[in-house]
Amino acid sequence: MVAPLGLGGNVFGWSADEKTSFAVLDAFVAAGFNLIDTADVYSRWKPGNEGGESEAIIGKWMKARGNRSSVIVTTKVGSEMGPGKKGLSSRYILSAVEASLKRLQSDYIDLYLSHWEDPEADMEDTLGAYADLVKQGKVRVIGNSNHSALTMRDALAISARHHWPRFENLQTHYNLYDRSGYEAELEGFCAENEIGVTSYFSLAKGFLSGKYRKPADFAKSAARGDEMGNYLNERGLRILSALDAVAKARNATPAQVAIAWLIARPGLVAPIASATGIEQLGDLIKATELELTAVEVKQLTEASAS
Repeated sequence: MVAPLGLGGNVFGWSADEKTSFAVLDAFVAAGFNLIDTADVYSRWKPGNEGGESEAIIGKWMKARGNRSSVIVTTKVGSEMGPGKKGLSSRYILSAVEASLKRLQSDYIDLYLSHWEDPEADMEDTLGAYADLVKQGKVRVIGNSNHSALTMRDALAISARHHWPRFENLQTHYNLYDRSGYEAELEGFCAENEIGVTSYFSLAKGFLSGKYRKPADFAKSAARGDEMGNYLNERGLRILSALDAVAKARNATPAQVAIAWLIARPGLVAPIASATGIEQLGDLIKATELELTAVEVKQLTEASAS
């Protein structure tokens, strides 16, 4: 069981150093939350990093706090970690999981996800590796990120045939702006098959916080600012206007309203959002206390229609 908000670990070791990351993690669990999301590849994209930085910080934090059993850690496998180190073959998974466990300083992973589809891997081989890991107690539950409904249907059939653990979670790109990819097929499929859903980029990389309203605002973030041009358009401004209206009426912030809209979606277990400081985290936590009315949900849903 997880609380209705997950903490994104993609910023740990990237835009949040170890000290800041520890402070954010401390505040997150002190507020009663327990789902921490990361991946082996976080944050390999930062110059000088080689991947695994986020897992290592989370591992150091759990060791220092002695709280491993009270938090739920999600990590992922499959993204490139170096020459020849990627994909979902059983050989690679069984190697990568040991590296993740070492960085996390843990003997198990709560939720282990295939990060991306791997057309070169045989799904039966992949799921067989996961079944072995669950049997060994190194992984508790498996899932996937960014898989299609068709791929998940095949995976569920293979798991059922072999009586193996099945995908129980889909982590997908979903927010008030980016809706079609999830709602077209994945939402119904996951509901039908009782697969819990978590969303990433829950604030559209920060756009739904409302701090990027004109091109001059892009400079506010060295990490994400250059991507805001994808959202700053007629539809994006319409969404911000609806967020502003609900936020004003409820004495909230646009970010809180955007997260609350996700929490209100049936089938969505928890939106995942990252915070580079305590103030940002406080905003996210307040979102879980904001219960939108049916009218407000409809207002936001209609404003964000494509």
